[in-house]
Formats: sequence, C-alpha cells, structure tokens
Amino acid sequence: MTEPLEQRLEKAMAELRSAQKAVERTERELRQASFAVLSSDRAVRVTVGAQGALTGIDFLEHKYRDMSPQELAASVLEAANAAQQKMNRHVMKAMAPFTEPSSEVPELKGFELDWERIFGPGVLEKDDEDTARADGPAPGWRDALDEDGED
Repeated sequence: MTEPLEQRLEKAMAELRSAQKAVERTERELRQASFAVLSSDRAVRVTVGAQGALTGIDFLEHKYRDMSPQELAASVLEAANAAQQKMNRHVMKAMAPFTEPSSEVPELKGFELDWERIFGPGVLEKDDEDTARADGPAPGWRDALDEDGED
C-alpha cells in the first residue's frame, strides 16, 4: 500500500527543514575550520582559514636564515597550497552528505557539485596525510538530523 500524498509531502517538508538546519550547522562549523601544514623541508608552517585564506605563517627553527629568497618562497607556497587543499577536501567531506539522495523521501535527490570545477583537479586526489583535521569531526547532516529530535 502506498503512502498518501499528504504524508509524503509532510515527510519531505520535515526532511527539508532538518536538512536546512544541518546546512546552517555545517556552515557554522566550516567558518571556524582551519588547517596548518608544514613544508616538506620543515622550515615553514602555514595556516589557512575557512575560505582557504592564509591566517598564519611560522618560520620554524630559524631555518629561513640559511635559505635563499627563492627557497623560502617555494617553502611558503608549498605549505600554503597543501593547507588550502586540505581545507578544500574538508569542505567536500562536510558537504558530501547533502549531495546524496534522501533515504526517507526518494524524490529528494540531493544536489550535484563539480568539485574539480570549484577547487581544481587536485582536490580529488587521495590525500595520504589526511591526519590534520579542523577542530572536531567533519559533520554528517544525516547524523546531525538525529541530534535534532522530533520538532
């Protein structure tokens, strides 16, 4: 026996409201995220904020004193690019649940994102050093829905 249209609409609206709350929560969490990465020569640590903008550069153990300007610039750029890639991947992971179809309401298909077009092709490459994390785990909106309870 199929569900009446009114019940299906009610379910869809409830899931939509829950998804909207989850998106808001995810956006708040992403605004506070940051990643710090060391250059491969361990001379520089670069920190990026939520939108990938540089928020800190630390020159470690006075190694910069023995580096040419070109070497120092290369270390900064390497660490900055790696930190930005980590942030991009974190955003992808946080937003991935919103791209999936609803298990409760099959008509809600989720949305499609072209991550390569948004962040560039490197973002889809596997990150072997995915140990650096923003504060707290990446949010999952379906898990977050369970936290909301019934409204």
